[in-house]
Amino acid sequence: MDTGDTAWILTSASFVLLMTPGLALFYGGMVRAKSVLNMMMMSFGALGLIGVLWVLYGYSMAFGDDVGGGLLGDPAEYFGLSGLMGEDNLSGTLPGMAFVGFQAVFAILTVALISGAIADRAKFGAWMLFAGVWSTLVYFPVAHWVFAFDADGYVGGWIANRLAAIDFAGGTAVHINAGAAALALVLVLGKRKGFGREPMRPHNLPMVMLGAGLLWFGWFGFNAGSAVTSGNTAAVAWVNTLVATSAAILGWLLTERFRDGHATSLGAASGAVAGLVAITPACAAVSPVGAIVIGVLAGVLCALAVGLKYKLGYDDSLDVVGVHLVGGLWGTIAVGFLATDTAPNGVNGLFFGGGVDQLWRQVVGALAVLVFSFVLTWVIGTVIQRTTGFRLDVEDEVTGIDQVEHAETAYDWGALGGGALGAATRPAARHAAPASTSEVSA
Repeated sequence: MDTGDTAWILTSASFVLLMTPGLALFYGGMVRAKSVLNMMMMSFGALGLIGVLWVLYGYSMAFGDDVGGGLLGDPAEYFGLSGLMGEDNLSGTLPGMAFVGFQAVFAILTVALISGAIADRAKFGAWMLFAGVWSTLVYFPVAHWVFAFDADGYVGGWIANRLAAIDFAGGTAVHINAGAAALALVLVLGKRKGFGREPMRPHNLPMVMLGAGLLWFGWFGFNAGSAVTSGNTAAVAWVNTLVATSAAILGWLLTERFRDGHATSLGAASGAVAGLVAITPACAAVSPVGAIVIGVLAGVLCALAVGLKYKLGYDDSLDVVGVHLVGGLWGTIAVGFLATDTAPNGVNGLFFGGGVDQLWRQVVGALAVLVFSFVLTWVIGTVIQRTTGFRLDVEDEVTGIDQVEHAETAYDWGALGGGALGAATRPAARHAAPASTSEVSA
C-alpha cells in the first residue's frame, strides 16, 4: 500500500463527490423558479440511493470477477463489500475500500446527470425508482465493461480488455451512457407544456456559473484521479483537463457570437462543461495541443447540438443530450484521431501514424454503450410510465413541481416585504405584477 496514492485517491474521490452538489446548482439555476428544488432534489436523491446500492451490490457487479464474457461482474462476490476491509486487500497500491469509494462517486454522478433532461415533469418517486433500476441494469454492467481491467487472474470487462478502446475517465461509461439514457427518457416522457412556445429561461444564472465552477473543480479529481496514482499520468490528465475546458469556453462563446451576435454567461458555463465532457476519455491519450483541439471543437459542436431539440422536436430540458452525448461521442472518437504515443496511454491515432486501428475501437466502444443504454433506458422508462406513472400531470406541472412533489418553494415571494408590512401585503401578492423576468418565466 502506498500512502501517497491513497491520499491522492481519497482526495480525488472527495472532489468528485462535490460534483453532484455542483451539478445540482448548475441544473437548479437553469430551470424556472418553480422547479429549482425538485431539480436539485433529483441530484441529492441519486446521492442517497446510489451510494447505498453501490455498497450492497453495485461495486461487485462492476468489479467482481467476470461471470459472462466481459459483460458483468459477480454480484455476490463483494456483496455488502464483504472481504474488502482488511489491510491486506489491495487494489494496485490502494486499499480496496479507497477504490470502492472513488468508483462510488462516479456511479452517483452518472445517474444525476440524466435528471437534467426531464426537468419540470417527472414524479420524484418515479425518478428514484428509475435511478435504482437504471443503475442496476445499465450503469453497473457498463462500468464493468469499461473500468474493470484484467489483472493477476482477475477477468474484467470486454471494452477495457478485449476491444481495448481507450476511455481514461468515463467518456463512454459516464457521458455517452447518461446522454443516451437522457435521449430515451425524454422520448418516453414527452415535451413540457409550452415547449417551443413559452419562454423557459434559466431563473438564476449566477447559480449556474457557480455550479459550473464547482464541476470544473471536481473534474480534476474525476480525470487526474483516474490515474489512480499521484504521478506523471495524473499531471498530464490535470493539464489537459484545464486547457481543453478553457478552449471549449472560447469555442462555445465564438459560436454564440457569430450565430447570435453576443456571448452569454450560460454559454460560458455550458462550454466549460462541454470541454470537461470531451476531454474525459482522452485526457491521458493526447498532448496539450491535442486537448485544445478537442476542447475548441467540443465547444462548437455542443453549442450547435443543443439547438437540435427545437428542429427535431424532443424536449431535452437542460441539454444533456447536446452536451453529454455529443461531447462524449466527440471526445471518445477523437482519441482515434489525436492520440499520441508520447502521452501516458502510449497509443498513436490516425493523425500520428497509427492508422485506423485505434479509431475503429473507439467508434465500436462508443456505439455499443450508446445503443445498450438507449434501448434499456427506453424499456425501463416505458415500464415505469405504464405502471406507476413517470410523467407529472399537466395541471401539476403548471402549478409547479416543487409545490406538488415536495410541498416547498425555493423563494418565498410573499415574505420579501418583511415584518408587519410583509404580512399585511402577503395575501394580495399573488395578484401583483411579477417582480422580475425570472418570475414571468416561472
